[in-house]
Amino acid sequence: MTSLPFPTETIRTRRLDLLPLRVEHAEEMATVLSDPALHTFTGGAPDTAQELRARYRRLVADSPDPAVAWRNWVIRLRDGACPTGTVQATISTSGHETIAEIAWVVGTAWQGRGIATEAAQALVTWLGGQHVHTAHAHIHPAHLASAAVATACGLTPTDDWHDGEVRWCRSIGH
Repeated sequence: MTSLPFPTETIRTRRLDLLPLRVEHAEEMATVLSDPALHTFTGGAPDTAQELRARYRRLVADSPDPAVAWRNWVIRLRDGACPTGTVQATISTSGHETIAEIAWVVGTAWQGRGIATEAAQALVTWLGGQHVHTAHAHIHPAHLASAAVATACGLTPTDDWHDGEVRWCRSIGH
């Protein structure tokens, strides 16, 4: 279990509830994330419910590294009481600075409604409240929708690349 003090709590926005990830979310999330198009830029294929259960078990158990915290949420659209995607933060320390690698995914049926932007902005705000200094995201250069979400969250592209993706960064610290 991690020693980093970042409680996974429900985060609320105008339209969304970001619910702490549970293994029980796997079944419905397998449906939400079932479109192979979601893997256009990242590769791979959609996980089955069984694969997601195994993955979610690892994620909710938290990082085995005490200097790293895994925080994951299911994005639930309150107006339909349905899950639409996920947001996540991998929080670690580097020297005296706390850094979060963030990511988001919204199911194809819910894209184009500002859900990813609203959820990612809420995550960055939450991270700032947890005294995280910097947020990073890695985005494929051709993934214009994710670049728009990152821009709306105040992240800017850097010259750093990792596995074919551009690192975006924002200072959010205190």
